[in-house]
Amino acid sequence: MRRALVLTILVTLLFAAFGVPSATERSDVPDRYKWKISDIFPTEAAWQKAKEDVAARVPEVAVYQGRLGESASVLYEALSTLMDVRLDLDRVSTYANMLRDEDTRVSHSVEMAQSARQVRVALRTASSYIRPELLALGADTIWGFVKKDPRLEEYRPWLDDILRYAPHTLTPPEEKVAAQAGIMSGAGATFHSTFTDAELPYPEVTLTDGETVRLDAQGYVKYRATANREDRMRVFHAFWGRYRDFRRTLAASLYAQVQTHMFDKDVHHYDSCLAASLFANNIPVEVYHQLLDDVHANLPTLHRYLRLKQKMLGLDRIGYEDLYAPSVKSVDLRYTPEQAEKLVLGATRILGKDYVDVLGHGFQGGWMDLMPSTGKSSGAYSTMVYGVHPYQLINFGGDYDAVSTVAHESGHSMHSYLSAEHQPFVTSDYSIFVAEVASTLNENLLLYSMLDKAKDTDEKLFLLGSALENFRTTLFRQAMFAEFELDIHEMAENGQPLTGDNLDDLYLKLLRTYYGADQGVCNVDSLYAVEWAYIPHFYYDFYLYQYSTSFVAGTSLAQGIRDSMAKGDTSKRDAYLHMLSSGSSKYPIQLLKDAGVDMTTPAPFAAATREMNDIMDRMESLLSGEGGHAPPGTGGQGGKGGGR
Repeated sequence: MRRALVLTILVTLLFAAFGVPSATERSDVPDRYKWKISDIFPTEAAWQKAKEDVAARVPEVAVYQGRLGESASVLYEALSTLMDVRLDLDRVSTYANMLRDEDTRVSHSVEMAQSARQVRVALRTASSYIRPELLALGADTIWGFVKKDPRLEEYRPWLDDILRYAPHTLTPPEEKVAAQAGIMSGAGATFHSTFTDAELPYPEVTLTDGETVRLDAQGYVKYRATANREDRMRVFHAFWGRYRDFRRTLAASLYAQVQTHMFDKDVHHYDSCLAASLFANNIPVEVYHQLLDDVHANLPTLHRYLRLKQKMLGLDRIGYEDLYAPSVKSVDLRYTPEQAEKLVLGATRILGKDYVDVLGHGFQGGWMDLMPSTGKSSGAYSTMVYGVHPYQLINFGGDYDAVSTVAHESGHSMHSYLSAEHQPFVTSDYSIFVAEVASTLNENLLLYSMLDKAKDTDEKLFLLGSALENFRTTLFRQAMFAEFELDIHEMAENGQPLTGDNLDDLYLKLLRTYYGADQGVCNVDSLYAVEWAYIPHFYYDFYLYQYSTSFVAGTSLAQGIRDSMAKGDTSKRDAYLHMLSSGSSKYPIQLLKDAGVDMTTPAPFAAATREMNDIMDRMESLLSGEGGHAPPGTGGQGGKGGGR
């Protein structure tokens, strides 16, 4: 007992000073840094009872098969029954997934998540008749029912979305089979996350100072940013060498996931996997292709940044290993979780007292699981439990990037909170096309808040450099991922296999194109071709492009809010908060238009690249001696990488 107490005290002191060691057991993490999963269910026994109850209610949804056209009241009863079961199942599923993510080594929680998924598949099967039956009724009958029964009004956006699916909806028996096939849709992603989080034998590497470190996902992110170039080379070669050893297996898991997208495309008669994915949010495929066209047209802006970073690092030529390297040696900003909270609340004050008060309560009220620990799911995310509150999983490392991640996930959480507060359950969720707007806007607000507080030139350079790295990773890197994702789906659609070797070839070509290898901008070792195997977002069905589009939208909205608030005008802020409160009551393109940004045009991307160039102008001015100077080649810190 005494030893355990001493260890807990020691770990707590380390948290307060630096964050947390990368190999801490969850039992050593103080409770104040853990989310309160008991707010959903007080015990696992309560969860089990709720799961059994919702599973028993699934057949109630099927009772209305063949009856939706009887009357407006019957239609309301059917839809409210469906939504009630969905709401309770969401709570069951989210609890199980969060418990699993606390420690992916624990088989019991993995089994809980799997059992919740089985209930979800059963619900999809039981409700598979609803779409084809509603489509058979037709728009006139449906809108007539809505007019007769005002209780159906809250279902109007959902029903309108259903009617769009007429060309892609099968007969009820066929839809039932397609729904049952959904049990296999997550197999590739589950394999990838389980293998990379819990079983991949991550390498160890000895640094030049003699320290031996383990390069798991958190270790890699930490040590790829080391100031010593020899150490960076060792880290990159060891980490990617280990991934290369398993590229065939990981290619098989990715191909399995792509096959599920192919199944949906073929069965539901879409022109392509891209069209199938974008249809759900009513996004024209031209938006996706426009993004890639805009990115390629603006690669010179990325190359300008790489040359600036090369100059600051004092290198003859920058390499892919140097992209996360520090650029300003004298700046090593460290933060406790409490300091991160204060900075994020201060940065978001421009969004109003109500916003800050709610988020402040979230910091203290069990919304967040902050600290990394052995077996904990890597990365960061925010999730919502309707009727409870949002939750955040974060692996806080104590640097500026960690504070930025807190701001990012807090944007998601406040989006979810405001939507749940102002929308019924049926329209409380929001599309992934707008999901990253709130998060990237918060990061932008944090940047400019920190710049206002910067004590000296080096700190300003560090913050501006972090902003440029955010442009690289979120605008350009995520767009590169999106292009890779499009390419692998088109390969599969054309009957080409997805093997470790041809995925390497494709990814390496994109890396060298984006980073200007042939133009002498950045050297890209062929070993890094396997980076595709590291990115979990490739399993998310065309999710990644929305990081780029949301970054563009968030950057534009943040600038507009700052400019208007400086003049005492709250209209742009109010329009933005209204968007966050709107859930899925409108389609995402329209929601963003209402907030003040039109993503169907190239104008937002052009505005984002102008801001990137303005930041580089500001940095070059500082480096030239106007307001201070940071010696080249003395190192600082890059921002977070896209995807991971």
